[in-house]
Amino acid sequence: MYLIVFVTTPSEKVAVKIGRAVVKQKLAACVNIIPKIRSLYTWQGKFYDEREALMILKTRRSYFPKLARAIKKLHPYEVPEIIGLKIDRGYKPYLKWLLTNTRPAR
Repeated sequence: MYLIVFVTTPSEKVAVKIGRAVVKQKLAACVNIIPKIRSLYTWQGKFYDEREALMILKTRRSYFPKLARAIKKLHPYEVPEIIGLKIDRGYKPYLKWLLTNTRPAR
C-alpha cells in the first residue's frame, strides 16, 4: 500500500521545485531532500562524476504512475531516475499520517 520513491536531480533548487509541486498535489505526503550527493554513472557512452540532490518521497503505491508523470514534467533530465520501493513495515501512526496527507485512491 505504501511506497518510497527515490529521485535524483541536478540541484537542490530543482528538487525543491518538484517536491513542492507533488506535496501540494497530494501525490506524496512528504519529500526529504539530501542536497549534496555524488553520482557516478554512464550516459550515452560517456562516464560522469556529478554532484546531484536526492529526493526521498513517501506515497501510496497506487500513486506511482501519476507521481512519475508529475516528476517527469518538471524534471530537466531526459531520463530521470524515478525508482519506487515497497514499504512492507512501518510505524502505524506514521503510515496513517501518510494516507491522510495523500488524496484518496481512485
